[in-house]
Amino acid sequence: MNNIIDNLGTLYHPVKALLLYQRKDGQNQATSYVESYDMDKDGYPINGHPLSIKEANALAKTLLIAEKKQRNFLNPKGLLTSNVVFLKTGNDGFAIWKSPQQRIKLLFTDSLAIPCGEASVPALLWRAGKNSLSIFAMMDEHVSGDTSLYHAPFFNVYADGKVCMGNVPVKIPHDCSLEDFMQLWQEYFFKSYFSHLFSGHMPVKGNIVQLWQKLIKNGKTFPSDKLIANNIPLKKLIP
Repeated sequence: MNNIIDNLGTLYHPVKALLLYQRKDGQNQATSYVESYDMDKDGYPINGHPLSIKEANALAKTLLIAEKKQRNFLNPKGLLTSNVVFLKTGNDGFAIWKSPQQRIKLLFTDSLAIPCGEASVPALLWRAGKNSLSIFAMMDEHVSGDTSLYHAPFFNVYADGKVCMGNVPVKIPHDCSLEDFMQLWQEYFFKSYFSHLFSGHMPVKGNIVQLWQKLIKNGKTFPSDKLIANNIPLKKLIP
């Protein structure tokens, strides 16, 4: 049996319940009353009483902390670095950034018959929000709105660039800084095992299995002539 405890989200236990009552007076103005309940060990409300000032202050503090965390999501620690292409901060924010051509360790499932090891990967463009990642290849690191993108030459990536993370537990903090956010997504991607293609989508010219077998073995630079254009300009990634 497999231990899946680490894949489960953090468990939250109920400790307080609030019930809001309202009535309307003669001027059709609403008058409110809040009743507070403690929760027993089984999650049932007990000890109903008017919401106290102490409880109200604790609730307000909790809400302010949660709001502050959301406001801080994707805020940079300092000046934006040159690899950041686009940034939208806030709870629904996302970032687009680039990474250079580099050698990096890649992991493959046994079924692919590709040994795990270091290999050259092309310059990449990343687009990520809190819960999703898309990745594309580039011919070089110089970008503009009209920069042509290419299919990322990897398994586990759909034709539109979206990445299937499988059973990898992605945990991005609500107050994650931009720098940590980019690092976390790149680690999630490269530390997960490549395993399969989707719906007949072939992201490179030729045989992708043989390509990575050779690159792992010979250590040569990724051959850019193997990339396939996807006809998506960079500006299409920005709503």
